[in-house]
Amino acid sequence: MEQKVTKRQKELLGIIYKYIEDTGYPPTFEEMKESLNVSSNQSVIDLLEKLKSHKLIKREESTVRGILILPLGYKILNKPSLIASLGATSAGAFVEAEEISGEWQSISDQIAKPKDNLFLLKVYGDSMINAGIDDGDVVLVRSQKEFASGDVVLAHNEGEATIKRFISDDKPPFIYLKPENPEYKNILFTEQTELKGKIISVLKNNYWNPVK
Repeated sequence: MEQKVTKRQKELLGIIYKYIEDTGYPPTFEEMKESLNVSSNQSVIDLLEKLKSHKLIKREESTVRGILILPLGYKILNKPSLIASLGATSAGAFVEAEEISGEWQSISDQIAKPKDNLFLLKVYGDSMINAGIDDGDVVLVRSQKEFASGDVVLAHNEGEATIKRFISDDKPPFIYLKPENPEYKNILFTEQTELKGKIISVLKNNYWNPVK
């Protein structure tokens, strides 16, 4: 695949990566034109279409900055994945998730694989301190559908979210969300409770650490 990507295509891919890394969001057409030193929108469109056909990027044409670098794109650039920061959530009771736009973070392949469906969340609250997740920390979440008892998870309930330890037991209350702070009570599962992802790492002092 790499030999099919021209020098100019790879240049634009690198421009997109650098722009996201520096600013937190993809460049506009005008910004790409300026970086490539071209005057025509069509020149940029043609390059983007080639990158898309090589499965190096995904484009959301209805959005001005709707460009996502795909795993093969990172491989071509030999760069770590840039993971989107989707919002903020609570390490307390269920609260409404707060959207955060324009924040990205480099993730080493030692932490997660590019093919993983990953996103970042900033945590508010102290109910998970004994799991190593403190108020203000950023956590790495992997979207998945199956969970094991003991996993630290992102759970939703009617549009509200929290981070807790998932417990599935053979005795009452059977299935519940357990805080890692004795000041807080367990949260019982209801029909509206959904598990959205597993917390696989927490960022502290610019280093990724395993969740306890």
